[in-house]
Amino acid sequence: MKRSAIALAVMLFLGIGPALAQNPVEITSDQFVMNETAHEAVFTGNVVVVHPTVTVWAPKVVATYGEGGTTDIETFIASGGNVRLKTKDQDATGDQAVYTPGDQLMRLTGNVTVVNASGTVNATELVVNMATGVSTFTSAGGGRVTGVFTSQ
Repeated sequence: MKRSAIALAVMLFLGIGPALAQNPVEITSDQFVMNETAHEAVFTGNVVVVHPTVTVWAPKVVATYGEGGTTDIETFIASGGNVRLKTKDQDATGDQAVYTPGDQLMRLTGNVTVVNASGTVNATELVVNMATGVSTFTSAGGGRVTGVFTSQ
């Protein structure tokens, strides 16, 4: 039961719909703690989450869930700096990634860099609305969003 809840949390974080729930998700880490009192599952130390469409690396991954139990995921957080999300078409890095199923928003913050075949974008924050497919890059502290794009 708990293992499938973690797989669901990972799939929600990665924007993978229930139709793909049968795909295997492999999570490795130095330590895994399931704290039912705090309603959280915590992976720490060299965490690697592998799904057929995306791989996530982070020092720490925490899934919190509500009163509905482990299928009621409230947040999925990859943190500790050096957070990386890699798909077939792009590679994104930042200090922290947070997915909240309630609003279907994925936020990658802190030294964000996204690289794909058409170029590179750097920003302070990337917000991806999983429901609409809209990605918004922003910058803070007087900085600017920068991009270098190449023609194909």
